[in-house]
Amino acid sequence: MNLDIKLHKQDLPDEIKFSDKIAIDCEFTGLNIERDRLCLIQISSGQNDAHIIQLNKDNYNAPNLINILNNEKISKLFHFARADLLFIKKYLGVDVKNVNCTKIMSKIARSYSDKHGLKDLIKEFIGIDVSKQLQTSDFGGELTDKQLKYCAQDVVYLHKIYLALKRILEREKRINLYESTIKFINTRVELDFASFKEDIWSH
Repeated sequence: MNLDIKLHKQDLPDEIKFSDKIAIDCEFTGLNIERDRLCLIQISSGQNDAHIIQLNKDNYNAPNLINILNNEKISKLFHFARADLLFIKKYLGVDVKNVNCTKIMSKIARSYSDKHGLKDLIKEFIGIDVSKQLQTSDFGGELTDKQLKYCAQDVVYLHKIYLALKRILEREKRINLYESTIKFINTRVELDFASFKEDIWSH
């Protein structure tokens, strides 16, 4: 598959517009919200394209990107939305609405498996065994071509994976359960932001 990968410094250009459904992923320097920072945001329209925005770590001034994230008419697909939304909230000041998460979809739809990572979903629904070797590489500095390709792979397949998981949810009559669950995502992010990491439903 030939991917159309574009790297943008600090923000999306004014001329780039998106339709009503986009896939989004983020890269951080780590997963500790108190210590680590948001480095990149990747966006795909689902047409084998990936726009990779390398954010300015000193001011995070990205008005075009923020406008898209704030647009409630645009559906945003994530994989593990919980982490991405937390870092977006802290560094860009946006509470993203109209969210879907393929990890949550997978956990409710694919009860036949205990593997819900993006690599597993790409292999099952796209038929490609992608490498996650660069998952732990440094995204805070200059990016290599391999890193850019890795970042692109995290978003370009999400539209197809979403549709495949939705079909299973509908077939198994679990779509309403998923839709109820995903409504809680912003509250889960608020709990993370307030340092409630444990399962609040446990005894």
